[in-house]
Amino acid sequence: MASASYRQADQDPDFLQHAGMRGMRLQADYSKAESILRNYRIERTIIVFGSTRIPDPQVARERVERLRRSSETRPDDVGLARQLAVAERIHDKSRYYEVARELGSLVGRAQHGIGRDRLAVMTGGGPGIMEAANRGAFDVGAHSVGLNISLPHEQHPNPYVTPDLCFSFHYFALRKLHFLLRATALVACPGGYGTLDELFEALTLIQTRKIEPLPVVLIGRAFWERAFDVDFLVDEGVIDAEDRDLFWFAETAQEAWEGILQWHINAGQPLLGGRVE
Repeated sequence: MASASYRQADQDPDFLQHAGMRGMRLQADYSKAESILRNYRIERTIIVFGSTRIPDPQVARERVERLRRSSETRPDDVGLARQLAVAERIHDKSRYYEVARELGSLVGRAQHGIGRDRLAVMTGGGPGIMEAANRGAFDVGAHSVGLNISLPHEQHPNPYVTPDLCFSFHYFALRKLHFLLRATALVACPGGYGTLDELFEALTLIQTRKIEPLPVVLIGRAFWERAFDVDFLVDEGVIDAEDRDLFWFAETAQEAWEGILQWHINAGQPLLGGRVE
């Protein structure tokens, strides 16, 4: 029969997209990734957040050079001058791409010696800083996870995520749940609203003890002290002074990695059998 009512429920896309089926869609969004991560024995993750707009330094440099050449022939173009100024700022921040890439490699090398209790880099799966962390793991032959999200504008996963661990979520809430379910550390490089959202959600859950404490590292003190003025929040009385201790700053991948390892040793939960490497 051609009638939609005759289709099996699990084979009827119109029915599955109905508002009344939202609960099942939420369950499916959670369960698919959970099943695959369990099959891969991914039990612990290092989460890396950061801007999609911060590319490989060479790409950033080439964009600056193109805009400089254009501005030489159009010196009165205000819009072009603005584009150049932004491109120069992005080029300056592109050093964080290399930090994220190196961190991905450090975690990837550690993965090889851990055995069954698998540790992996996990990112949002997109370009920019996320790409860099996945790329670092790829460089050393390690698995890494990418949690992509369906958006109104087209977004493609970066090519360095392990294909079997590259997911696409419909719901931000389920994506963010998976970021934290296995997290043993969160590393935030400079970023925009998405990065801030993910960072503040993690800090809120730690602060309110809805999740176990975990190390939170902000890469690039100069950026973060302007983007997130924690001293102002303390002075205004809207957070407690000890909330400053929920995170710390680092400038290099090695500094962040050693801090994460030491945090876990101090907590009696060593990631690498008590070794700081």
